[in-house]
Amino acid sequence: MDFFSGSGTTAHSVMQLNAENNGNLKCISVQLPEVTDEKSEAFKAGYKSISEISKERIRRAGKKIKEDNADKEGIENPDTGFRVFKIDSSNMVDVHVTPDDTELKNMEMFVENTKKGRSSEDLLFQVLLDWGVNLSLPIIREEIAGKEVFFVDGNALVACFDDGINEEFVTELATRKPLRVVFRDDGFGSGKDGDSVKINVEQVFKLKSPATDIKVI
Repeated sequence: MDFFSGSGTTAHSVMQLNAENNGNLKCISVQLPEVTDEKSEAFKAGYKSISEISKERIRRAGKKIKEDNADKEGIENPDTGFRVFKIDSSNMVDVHVTPDDTELKNMEMFVENTKKGRSSEDLLFQVLLDWGVNLSLPIIREEIAGKEVFFVDGNALVACFDDGINEEFVTELATRKPLRVVFRDDGFGSGKDGDSVKINVEQVFKLKSPATDIKVI
């Protein structure tokens, strides 16, 4: 782990070493979004922060390493991918009121439990952190019955945060027999109808994939 990543030297070195000995080393690079000097060449080239320089160097280094090792036996396609994470607050709405302090006119603020503007990827990685799942595992995005579904490490974890979750969609999803599956609470709808759909979803999994662990956020 490099807590002072700078331009990404450590990440570059790890990729190069993997290419040389067919290894599978991984690294974590940490860099504050420190702004670049407005008079610097980097700033003039469009890099507003050091972290932006780091990301671009890793991209270019990865491309060069792939080109240099294209004909090398055993590593025709070396792994030069990387993911970028930024520290942020929770995706869940903060609720700091007791039942006695709750008024009927304010109930609408509790309908959606996720903050506005958060993407499906935001929710997915929060779930991975909550469940202690490795953030570097492969993730595949598929469309099933018109809904966006994430498959993490094959069927280790399946997530869908779209609205309109119904039995037809869940039945098809259950045939994949995921180890764990996660949905957004308001994805089932609201009120009694939403509760009914949620119960039916649980029953579908019990019938089609009883080993699946279901989580709702």
